[in-house]
Amino acid sequence: MLDKYVCLEKLAARRTDEIVVTTMSVAMPWARLSDGPLDFAMVESSMGQAPPFALGLALAQPQRRVIVLNGDGSTLMCLGTLVTIAQNPPDNFTMVITENGTYEVTGNQPVPGAGRVDYEMLARGAGFAHVHTISDDGDFDAQLPLHFDGEGAQLFIWKIARTEEPVPKPLHYIRERARRLRQALTENA
Repeated sequence: MLDKYVCLEKLAARRTDEIVVTTMSVAMPWARLSDGPLDFAMVESSMGQAPPFALGLALAQPQRRVIVLNGDGSTLMCLGTLVTIAQNPPDNFTMVITENGTYEVTGNQPVPGAGRVDYEMLARGAGFAHVHTISDDGDFDAQLPLHFDGEGAQLFIWKIARTEEPVPKPLHYIRERARRLRQALTENA
């Protein structure tokens, strides 16, 4: 089982100029590690909407890798997104599903099918060619470079231990993050 915070630290340490979109239980831990203009926390109670948002960014910014960090509960909220992404996968797209079987930000209630859903099978069934399930530190370290430069769209399932996360930041924080991301992308255009 992986430690979410260790994985995020390793991802942040390896990161250069990638756009990182986070949601729900990953948003606040990521903000403590990286709070630059290319970080966007999508936490407006829109579970499942971070991957389609990140897909739009990847299509609009083909010169830059886009990484979206999504929970298992959020993934279940919008399974059709997996099919949409896999049908025309941008080469600069990486999706991470943090699987711990709970809705962390609302009190650790179990997600439907916790422990029974095979996210790798769902992703492959949707059409993803590059899917990686990671459950130990050695495998994580070996596959970390693929998060950034794997050929084609990449999907990773991080099997993480359950934690207790506080409720994500309020809406004004999200609006400010959106403004900063928009500004960073238009300045680099």
